[in-house]
Amino acid sequence: MVEDSALVKALAEASHAFDNTGADPERNCWMAVHHHVHGVLPSEYDIREVPEDLYLAVLARRKQAQQEG
Repeated sequence: MVEDSALVKALAEASHAFDNTGADPERNCWMAVHHHVHGVLPSEYDIREVPEDLYLAVLARRKQAQQEG
């Protein structure tokens, strides 16, 4: 389980940077986590894994922030 709420919040906020390329929160959160874990944005055929628990925590935080307004 992900314990670092500051990291989760920062990555959820960072995911908004990708909204201009597609308004897909799942994709954008995955891209933010991928960048954090691997140090680069994914290429078209990038199949490197990201930690699922971190990705899900970031996605949940982003959705929570959208509901809060």
